[in-house]
Amino acid sequence: MSRNSSRSLVAAALLLVAAGFFVLRVAGFLQPIQGLILRPLGGIQAWVATRFLAARELVVSPRDIATLRSQNTELLAEVARLQQQLIALQEKAAEADILAALLSYARTQPESRYVAANVIGRDVSPFLRSIWIGVGTDDGIARGMPVVTEQGLVGRIEEAFPSLARVQLLTDPRAAVNVRLQDSRSEGVTEAQLNGEVRVDQIDQNASVLPNELVLTSGLGGNYPPDIPVGQVISVRRRDYEIFQQAVLLPGVDFEALEIVLVITSFRPLELQGE
Repeated sequence: MSRNSSRSLVAAALLLVAAGFFVLRVAGFLQPIQGLILRPLGGIQAWVATRFLAARELVVSPRDIATLRSQNTELLAEVARLQQQLIALQEKAAEADILAALLSYARTQPESRYVAANVIGRDVSPFLRSIWIGVGTDDGIARGMPVVTEQGLVGRIEEAFPSLARVQLLTDPRAAVNVRLQDSRSEGVTEAQLNGEVRVDQIDQNASVLPNELVLTSGLGGNYPPDIPVGQVISVRRRDYEIFQQAVLLPGVDFEALEIVLVITSFRPLELQGE
């Protein structure tokens, strides 16, 4: 038998086998056999697919994590920047409110001239109550000039340097301000205690002083202009055997919250005019 004849027979046999499998498959006789063969193949395929995905995650995940970390860093930086902008805007709004209140106060006293100043420091000694402001002799500031806010009297310039000055506060134990009680028209002198309490001493024993009475600078002595609000009476101490009565004063100014003040540059105390 020739080689060509053998090949033809093999081909014919393969065709017959294929045709037989086709007929058996169409008839449904091969389904049990297919199930037996495909079941283990399916498990092998699932195992291979799982390992492939795990290997792919090992390769891709580091790049994804690095990208996410980079994006997270950028977002945190953007949040911080926006927070700083918000804080800056809030500070500007608060400063604008303070300046508007100070301007309103200055307009009520058109005869005076003022210089606005930022509070740049505070003395921490319990025996020395003062603040530092960011204006000085270069801005026309001189020792003895009164310092106010829209709430009332802060104190006066104790020391002045070219670009800054120290303000002695009303609550300093060395400070003394001649005052007048608005309703009773009685006069007195402020006296600050080491604990921060401010009293009005030397009030006439016969004066009818009541709580909530407004206390103003009197202008006596020439150390302060008259009619600057100082505070309100919160209690009165009166004893028959004493020459004077005392009142405890609640200052109008919140000294812990001072940010911007006004220096009255048009006023020069009498005690300093000869200097």
